[in-house]
Amino acid sequence: MTTNEDFLRFKGTDRYIASGPLVDAVNCAIALERPLLLKGEPGTGKTVLAQHVAAGLGMPMLSWHIKSTSKAADGLYIYDTVQRLNDSRFGGGDVADINHYIKLGPLGRTFEAENRHVLLIDEIDKADLEFPNDLLRELDEMRFTITETGREVMAQQRPVVLITSNNEKELPDAFLRRCVFYFIEFPSVELMRRIIAVHHPNLDAALLDQVLIKFYWLREQNELRKKPSTSELIDWISALLRSGISQEQLEAHIPFIGALLKTEQDVEALTTYNKRDGRYPTNWQDLGPRYNQ
Repeated sequence: MTTNEDFLRFKGTDRYIASGPLVDAVNCAIALERPLLLKGEPGTGKTVLAQHVAAGLGMPMLSWHIKSTSKAADGLYIYDTVQRLNDSRFGGGDVADINHYIKLGPLGRTFEAENRHVLLIDEIDKADLEFPNDLLRELDEMRFTITETGREVMAQQRPVVLITSNNEKELPDAFLRRCVFYFIEFPSVELMRRIIAVHHPNLDAALLDQVLIKFYWLREQNELRKKPSTSELIDWISALLRSGISQEQLEAHIPFIGALLKTEQDVEALTTYNKRDGRYPTNWQDLGPRYNQ
């Protein structure tokens, strides 16, 4: 009989602050042996989570970063016909043996590995609409056949699969049915304090308050096309610390704005605000009741 103790459990790591529901979603996917589909705005830690799941479970990890030109077959294997042709022309390699020219992709390598792996399929929504459907059988059965040789590659141990999406395209229903889904909400102020403490453990409390007030105020501005993310906040704090910006200086203005805002339109919107109002918020009350500490 299978007991709770038989299941692998992810408990988080010291370097990744995950909410309780996110940890539960990871463990649900592990228990059901289904891919975990992660959505959320860019910069909320979807990709990095896979690295910490691998570290927390003590598993090696392989990544498959999807591009607009990616095909599902690329993750299984590639038959290098160009290399075989060159070898036949110039006398290199054993061209009679096709196996020498079969190169397993990330999915194929995790299947063939002796040890259980974590597999990250990153930004699946960048590929064409048929890409997710083309992986249904392989993710279900954890096996595929190399057409050129007839060899079947079967997973020695079922990998822990994490799939990320930035919601650029809708994913097919048939694919969604086979996944455990979790949407990573943008961190609350309390959770953000814990995240920052991991990266900047000795940050002055008064300076941290001003950092968070300015950051969450920026995210509230409807004029911004791209709101600053968690990863950009961490970088901004690094820039502030290295330049020696004080709490008082940060109260007066927002230095190094290019670490937070990444489009000309957004920087212009902030400049317009500054000219019009001339004052940035300096306390939580300025942000409204939702942020009262």
